[in-house]
Amino acid sequence: RTLQAAVEHWEPRCDVSGPWIPVSLFLVYKIKAQMDEEIDTRKINNSFLRDHNYATEADIISTVEFNPTGELLATGDKGGRVVVFQREQESKNQPHRRGEYNVYSTFQSHEPEFDYLKSLEIEEKINKIRWLPQQNAAYFLLSTNDKTVKLWKVSERDKRPEGYNLKDEEGRIRDPTTITALRVPVLQPMDLMVEATPRRVFSNAHTYHINSISVNSDYETYMSTDDLRINLWNLEITNRSFNIVDIKPANMEMLTEVITAAEFQPSQCNTFVYSSSKGSIRLCDMRASALCDNHSKLFEEPEDPSNRSFFSEIISSISDVKFSHSGRYLMTRDYLTVKVWDLNMESKPLETYQVHDYLRSKLCSLYENDCIFDKFECVWNGSDSVIMTGSYNNFFRMFDRNTKRDVTLEASRENSKPRAILKPRKVCVGGKRRKDEISVDSLDFSKKILHSAWHPSENIIAVAATNNLYIFQDKVN
Repeated sequence: RTLQAAVEHWEPRCDVSGPWIPVSLFLVYKIKAQMDEEIDTRKINNSFLRDHNYATEADIISTVEFNPTGELLATGDKGGRVVVFQREQESKNQPHRRGEYNVYSTFQSHEPEFDYLKSLEIEEKINKIRWLPQQNAAYFLLSTNDKTVKLWKVSERDKRPEGYNLKDEEGRIRDPTTITALRVPVLQPMDLMVEATPRRVFSNAHTYHINSISVNSDYETYMSTDDLRINLWNLEITNRSFNIVDIKPANMEMLTEVITAAEFQPSQCNTFVYSSSKGSIRLCDMRASALCDNHSKLFEEPEDPSNRSFFSEIISSISDVKFSHSGRYLMTRDYLTVKVWDLNMESKPLETYQVHDYLRSKLCSLYENDCIFDKFECVWNGSDSVIMTGSYNNFFRMFDRNTKRDVTLEASRENSKPRAILKPRKVCVGGKRRKDEISVDSLDFSKKILHSAWHPSENIIAVAATNNLYIFQDKVN
């Protein structure tokens, strides 16, 4: 019943060329059949545990997100479940355990539904999770599937009330005629229990599939984005939202692009960006008009006619867009590259990093097996000096913006032994292959790093590889 985990470490440096070492690796869980079985409520609130040996489609991790302090880490999967990890507190006896994350709470966020009007099945898969800043002892997070956003409260309870007048010890209503004296209920200590309760359900506002949610810096509103529209919500109001972007044409045959991602500026509550399948990023200001169909800035790189091919439009589609913590830069991920944009320069990206350019010759086969439509995410480190994104064969890439160095690392159980250094990997395109290189023809395209997260202030990263979650952090001396 304990989470199988291997603990490893990486060196405390942002120089991506150095020996990066995993510090914590988690093989994440499989749902158990008996929901009523007795379990350790301190570690897991619900009785399901995943096991990598029996992974199903529902166990595949679909989103990863640290909370604003980095003390909690949430993952969502295709089965509609949310698993929250909590960072171990530092102890004098075992200081190296400070970096480990253990299961804090597990709950079923979404269930499969069916739209009878459209004869459409709505999957329970968690598309995105976003944390709200902590205001009290409880934690709040937003989770969404294709149609419905939910606000969850995760809180601890270590006392229970006893000594009711109108109820007996088992909760049954007592006969009032048998009550002969009044007593004051008291709170009795109990084993710590972590509860997850839905506080708000935001539904019936999206015709198309929700692909992203973003909490505003005013912490009162958030936006949800689908293929053609962006809606603005107040966190206290569930029956009404405001449409702030609508790119749906009057005639759907005229549709040329869809919205792929959107995010609020981290410090200016009136500014947000959204990306499109055509490779463009639009910056909008909600002060200009109620409906932000007219953007304030357009970031788009002109296509080189000599490189145009059948796949050009597909690989230029932006799968993720992220503001830097400073709010000065934008990072976008398309199929082959990561680009960093300066908000003051719309004409071209400030930096372009090739993620897996060796796949350019494989686009035809990637199109046939649908891998060319994979949506890779990208993340900044806490100081905006290093960026990270995923690739195939369970590889993930890191790029140091200052030194211009990059490294390819692999998240796999075979290469992640306790306390072992993560060795950089290299892909051989042609010619003679060295001993430590892997041929591009040997890459496993079923193993891919689509989702990752970086601790807001420390060198701790979380990488989702199918149904496994790997956590790497600085080496503890």
